[in-house]
Formats: sequence, C-alpha cells, structure tokens
Amino acid sequence: MSGSQILISLTRDEALVLSDWLERVQMTDLDKMVDDPAVWAPIHKIAATLDKLPDIFAPNYGERLDAARRRLRPTDDRPEDQATMNPLNSR
Repeated sequence: MSGSQILISLTRDEALVLSDWLERVQMTDLDKMVDDPAVWAPIHKIAATLDKLPDIFAPNYGERLDAARRRLRPTDDRPEDQATMNPLNSR
C-alpha cells in the first residue's frame, strides 16, 4: 500500500470550517498535541490545500464561515445527525 494515495472529499462548507479550525489550532500549542513528527507532513499538506480556498480571502469571510457552521451543525429534529456527526458515537 506504500505509494498509494487516499483522496478525501470535502464540501465547500466542510473545507471552510476545517480551514478555520486548523488555522486556530496551529496558532496554539499544536506541537504539544502532535507526539510524532511524521504527523506534520499531512497536517501541512491539508493546511496548504485549504489555504487555497477563495472564501478565506473574501471580504465577507466571517459571514460565510458562520453560515457554513450553521449548515454543518446537527439539528435537534434530525436525531440521525447526532450519531453521524459525533465520532464517539461510532466507536
């Protein structure tokens, strides 16, 4: 399997929210959370890809981010969202 690629597909909303979160996490003590230097390569690759999103340079970035977050949050009237959105429920 060495040399094989894994492709991850994200919606624009998912990419925007992940980009914002990753940027905030990278500004904290991320190095304390990353216990294996090998993890930095994929983190940097994901961050570099997300940094190319045109939305992050838009003048209404905050509004776009808030709207994306609202669309991605589970709703109380759809219990199936709660199970699929919380990774701890799938263990």
